[in-house]
Amino acid sequence: MILHIIGNKDWQNAKNSGAYSPDSLNNEGFIHCSTLQQTVEIANLFFKGATDLNLLCINEEKTKSKIVYEDTENFGQLFPHIYGPLNLDAVFKVVDLHADENGQFILPKELIEQE
Repeated sequence: MILHIIGNKDWQNAKNSGAYSPDSLNNEGFIHCSTLQQTVEIANLFFKGATDLNLLCINEEKTKSKIVYEDTENFGQLFPHIYGPLNLDAVFKVVDLHADENGQFILPKELIEQE
């Protein structure tokens, strides 16, 4: 399982269009994803203050586009990147992503048991 952080409105648009092709696909050539262990750190780094976020739980075996684990941002970690549109049937669960009372994102309870 890999995860992708997405705004609620963007997810609704993807469901209406039948595929997901975010701006990063056009600008960088891939869709940014993370592993379960990387997600909270990435959310707190790039999405601080956002309130309408979802986590797409993606089955890597069902994605039609190529997935490459790489460190394009020099974080010292390999992150999964999807090189093409995300076919929605690869998404097996969508979970709300919320911050705690200190404004820090936390791993949703639904995903803690999968850790």
